Amino acid sequence: MPASVYIETFGCQMNELDSELVIGQLRALGYGFTQERAAADVVLYNTCSVREHAEQKVWSRLGEDAQRKAERPGLVVGVIGCMAERDGTDLLRRMPVVDVLCGPGELDKLPALLDNAMRTRASLADEMRARADHAKDISVDPVLTLRSAQEVALQGNTSRRSGTLAAAQDTLEMLDLSRAVSSDDHAGSAYVRITRGCNKFCTYCVVPFTRGAEVHRPPEHIIDECKKLADAGVIEVTLLGQTVNHYRFEHGAAVTVDGITQPQKGRSYKGGHRRDPFAGDNTTTFADLLAEIHEKVPAIQRLRFVTSYPRDFGDDVLEVIRDHPRICRYLHVPAQSGSNRILEMMNRGYTVEEYLEFLDRARAILHEPDKGRPLTVAGDIIVGFPTETEDDYEATGRLIERARYKNCFIFKYSPRPGTIAFDKLPDDVPEDVKRRRNNALLALQQRMSKLVSDEFVGQTLDVFVQGVSKRAKKASARSAANGKNAGGIALTIGGKSVTTDDDDDRGCATSCSTDASNVFVTTAEGASSGTVQMTSRSEGDIIVFFEAQAENADDLIGMIVRVKIDAADPLALHGCMQSG
Repeated sequence: MPASVYIETFGCQMNELDSELVIGQLRALGYGFTQERAAADVVLYNTCSVREHAEQKVWSRLGEDAQRKAERPGLVVGVIGCMAERDGTDLLRRMPVVDVLCGPGELDKLPALLDNAMRTRASLADEMRARADHAKDISVDPVLTLRSAQEVALQGNTSRRSGTLAAAQDTLEMLDLSRAVSSDDHAGSAYVRITRGCNKFCTYCVVPFTRGAEVHRPPEHIIDECKKLADAGVIEVTLLGQTVNHYRFEHGAAVTVDGITQPQKGRSYKGGHRRDPFAGDNTTTFADLLAEIHEKVPAIQRLRFVTSYPRDFGDDVLEVIRDHPRICRYLHVPAQSGSNRILEMMNRGYTVEEYLEFLDRARAILHEPDKGRPLTVAGDIIVGFPTETEDDYEATGRLIERARYKNCFIFKYSPRPGTIAFDKLPDDVPEDVKRRRNNALLALQQRMSKLVSDEFVGQTLDVFVQGVSKRAKKASARSAANGKNAGGIALTIGGKSVTTDDDDDRGCATSCSTDASNVFVTTAEGASSGTVQMTSRSEGDIIVFFEAQAENADDLIGMIVRVKIDAADPLALHGCMQSG
């Protein structure tokens, strides 16, 4: 039987895409996959270094795996992604249970690493059994055995791969080019990477050190990937990059190896611009790329991108979005702080005034609610950055009010090893102060989100259906655990059994959670009439819940349908699907 793999992903969309590419790579080599960690022969954690909470989860999982490996010496455990790159072999010393360590810039080497580790572990397991049979002693030291099975692939100098593109093939690009595309994997939506790495070196961020310098993929590779996804039934594509609007490919400087155009190092420049200063016939800018995908892949009905850097977002990109109806009018543009002093300490490269000027410019060009095409904006804020005062914090609150985000990811600052701030800026804001400011800004943002949501009540929106809502799934699981259906409707969604339940005492109450995916509205009448609550997203990336007939629910996933909005809360809209 093929080895079964369990992979758990922490962090951003970039990690989600990396995991998908790894799964396709391993599946092509005959590996199977399981959703049960205890049943896996190989356990992989795709890690993130941005938030401390995600790292603590990884350490906890590895501790549990160490206990399991003592009983199953053939188990292979791997840590991939940013945490692996940042901590390097120190991670192996702390957690000798780990067999495979692979940074994000070396994922193309993962199959070979796993194959070597699998062979070594199998040999060691046979040796342990033989020794136990011979000596009648099973108390073999698992740590001693583990250390001889470790496989490591790290970039070390994170500029190495991108710095030598002109001299050698960038084999990491083959990971994207060899992507396995199946209609079973995507449910109508997929990510496509257009850049890797980052040149910004914000003082709180580890990404330039773990993912390396900014590298841009050839536009023909990106467009071909979009075409393959469209052929597999994908209708929504999200373009990914750490600073996605920096994308630029200069064809005159392109390098070809074995007939394949290689990715290209990003050009660094200072100061914002209204139009890409290097645009021309021999250059594909980010605006050009958006327009080309829109025109050359008409089956893609929604084209998105994240994450944008505010200083270098030109009018050329905004005008392309305006003039191409299938490009979503949604911008995720982190501000991080409303204080110019803090922004300078963060090395963000812009002022609050420049940030707000960009939002005003974007809304002037893209916000057309009277035509059914409003612009929605999301942001990121870090609370309690070193030396942050009450004045700095209050300035951030004013920015949130002025920006009118549809949602904003607000986090307490935590020092991340490997960043400039970790080494040079003492974490001097007390934890209780961080917590107070964080909670106050979350409450402020909730009020702003409600104002934005209320503007959609009465409108009819085109929404992309993602699946059955979490609330409906939990109700199904609860019914199954109680051994009853109570008149609910059993159905299969995406290959998974789901049962709606009419035994619900919430009636028509609306519940709001800080986790947007858990926001729900449930009606007893709907459940008893054979409906199931579906979750979807608008063009502006707002969650929309609606009821659908249970027997038709499976067919709606991955489609765009029309929903009339009749209620709103801070994190979601609620409405009824329209026919036709």
